[in-house]
Amino acid sequence: MRRLALCICLLVLASLAAGCGGSGSKKPRKRATAQSSSVQASGSRTRGPAQPARLRARVAGRLPAPVQLPAAARLPGGRVLVMGGLSAADVSVSTIDLIKGGRAAVVGRLPAPVHDAAAVALGSRAFLFGGGTGESGTAAIRSVNGAGASALAGMLPAPASDVAAARLGSTAYVVGGYTGTAALRSIVAFRPGSPARAVARLPFPLRYAAVAAVGERVLVAGGTTGAAARREVLAFDPVRNAVRRLASLPGALTHAAGAALGGSFYVIGGRTTATGGQTAQVLAVDPATGTVHPAGSLPHPLSDAAAVADGGRILVIGGRDAAGRVSDEIVELKPAR
Repeated sequence: MRRLALCICLLVLASLAAGCGGSGSKKPRKRATAQSSSVQASGSRTRGPAQPARLRARVAGRLPAPVQLPAAARLPGGRVLVMGGLSAADVSVSTIDLIKGGRAAVVGRLPAPVHDAAAVALGSRAFLFGGGTGESGTAAIRSVNGAGASALAGMLPAPASDVAAARLGSTAYVVGGYTGTAALRSIVAFRPGSPARAVARLPFPLRYAAVAAVGERVLVAGGTTGAAARREVLAFDPVRNAVRRLASLPGALTHAAGAALGGSFYVIGGRTTATGGQTAQVLAVDPATGTVHPAGSLPHPLSDAAAVADGGRILVIGGRDAAGRVSDEIVELKPAR
């Protein structure tokens, strides 16, 4: 009997030990499952990019004189050059203004008046591409330093006004334009010291588009063929020299300004027709999904302005309002807190 009782006790102890061991082995698996659930939940919360920030507008300064259709580029040190454009009298100007610290002053003049040009910063200098000179356009590419001194730096393949431009790395890309008789389909690449050359073609001729570099692509929104405003948002890939349609704006839009901020492409103001219909809307295009979001409003409807990203803000410079008045305002767009 004592042997039987001893055997029973040993069996009970072994069973208890096995139960404890089984419970201990299950706990790590339970923790692993919980960890996996946590990762999945976190993944679902962060799926896709965040919605682009809404921007709040305020008038941050004024130009020395009203101007529409200027070209602008941000130099190192928070300096913004504003070049050429049309005056309140609808006359081309040669003025070079420098914006710094909320103040703007004339620092130089171009060799000849020009409007509807485009500009980007490459290194410590701005490069000004093409532009209109009365009844015709120019093919000149000019470098401009922060003191307002300019020099001829190259030539576009053809004279072109109504152009837009953006920089990726050390290369500027000039999008579309107008020869004086026809709208252009070209995307032209330029590096200082090398000839400008056409590297891609747009799906259709295009003038007055909103353009900015976002990530590793150049995005192009709206514009006009000359007869009607367009609503396509195009993406140019400089690695493959290919253009594809990314999205559509809510409606046709031309003469808008474009700028990149926080990884989003902002399309600012513009006209709903080739001759009028100014809007105050600011739209944000998500470059990853092609989704277009309302992202704020300008103080008043405005077209034909220049826009540059300046740190954590966008500066919208000059332009033309719905009554045809030319603006001297420098409007700051910053993410709303």
